[in-house]
Amino acid sequence: MGRYWWDRVIVGAMSTTVETVETAEGNAGADMDEHRLLVPLYVYPGAWAETETRAGSGLRAWEAVASHAAEVAWVVFNPASGPGAERLPEFAEAARLLRAAGVSLLGYVDTDYARRAHHQVVEDLERYQEWYPVDGVFLDQVRTERELLPHYRRLAVAARALDAPQVVLNPGTHPDPGYAEVADVVVTFEGDWAAHRELLVPEWTADFPDRRFAHLVHGAPPGRCGEVRDTAPAHGAGYSYATTGSGDNPWSVLMDTLLEPVAQVSR
Repeated sequence: MGRYWWDRVIVGAMSTTVETVETAEGNAGADMDEHRLLVPLYVYPGAWAETETRAGSGLRAWEAVASHAAEVAWVVFNPASGPGAERLPEFAEAARLLRAAGVSLLGYVDTDYARRAHHQVVEDLERYQEWYPVDGVFLDQVRTERELLPHYRRLAVAARALDAPQVVLNPGTHPDPGYAEVADVVVTFEGDWAAHRELLVPEWTADFPDRRFAHLVHGAPPGRCGEVRDTAPAHGAGYSYATTGSGDNPWSVLMDTLLEPVAQVSR
């Protein structure tokens, strides 16, 4: 997924022999008969200017997600490509808004493909819990090799010890099957609309329930984001998200169905 910070965001129109770590499915493990969203909400929750009034920009984006809380499993909470160096009041208020609506928050932490040391990742988690208590962690830029499983297993154990029991790993592709035993959810696809339509799913995923996998799709044609809620389950993923956004930070563009009044959403 990469690391993002805010320039100006506009919201528009996250069989093996390895040791199994007990997972905590929590809010996401509720009723999986209904496909739910994993929302990377990389939108600054404040007005950039007094004239900033477009639907879905600033705090309005967070309010839109809160109004669709029943459809949302998690929001990836990302103040500054991680928790940042200090508590930001506008993000604390946005977190309070989502929690009040019943939305679970995952603190975004970059693992830099295992180049960041264990203690650096844990320090980010500690800051989240001090400044914006979160329900879990979204570990980004995750490696895929079996040899790195011990590193990510230790991070999952540390997160759960810090009262962040829901662990999502994002390699953005299908990793070694052991990663699905370490995490509550593995993001096995992050990419553009066309690639998602052609996705091939390895046979080992059938050994796990769909709720262990998520797909994040960008570059969707306008008006078609909602279709991913059909195509992702067909590819064995219990959670998904799609945006029309593209470029360096496509997740600054809110999924169009989340801007609709709740009564008009059919799925």
